[in-house]
Amino acid sequence: MSQQVEIEAVVLAGGLSRRMDRQDKGLITLANKPMVRYVLDRLQPQVQHIRINANQNQAQYAQFGYEVFADKLPGFMGPLTGMYSALVDTTADYVLVVPCDCPLLPKDLAARMVQQLLAEDADVAVATDGERDHSVVLLIKPELAESIRTFLDTGRRRVDMWYGDFRVTRVSFADQPEAFVNVNTPEDKQQLTDVIAQS
Repeated sequence: MSQQVEIEAVVLAGGLSRRMDRQDKGLITLANKPMVRYVLDRLQPQVQHIRINANQNQAQYAQFGYEVFADKLPGFMGPLTGMYSALVDTTADYVLVVPCDCPLLPKDLAARMVQQLLAEDADVAVATDGERDHSVVLLIKPELAESIRTFLDTGRRRVDMWYGDFRVTRVSFADQPEAFVNVNTPEDKQQLTDVIAQS
């Protein structure tokens, strides 16, 4: 890797998957591979370390060969809890967080995110497809951990509301519009399976 900073990637797999009948989304099979395997394979060449945030099926996630950790706050309060739990334990300069259900993530995600964050002296970099933010694809400074805890303590949960208080840079991946396609419904799963089969 060319950058002189250390980046850890954290795959968020801690949700309840309500729209997928509570199936663990990261372990759902797409074209004969668990979805999280695609995510891990995309990330592995890009960063120095990878961890998986999971609150259930931890033994299954551990089989992929990476450290698995649960939320440090109770109550399944959403992705910000996983981000907080990652940031308080990392030794890296920056943490790249991604969801477990984006199997087509850009192969240059980390490089572009850190380059722009450093160039603009931002606290948070958020990926955009050119039309909208993907608020759970973020590069974050670890020192923001306690701000997440404080935000959650107010009862708020929305990621974009949290990072709106900081210097944010939006990194466009408009050249890769399918990179952030994710799976929220069985219909999404079928469509993505078809895309992977054709690629």
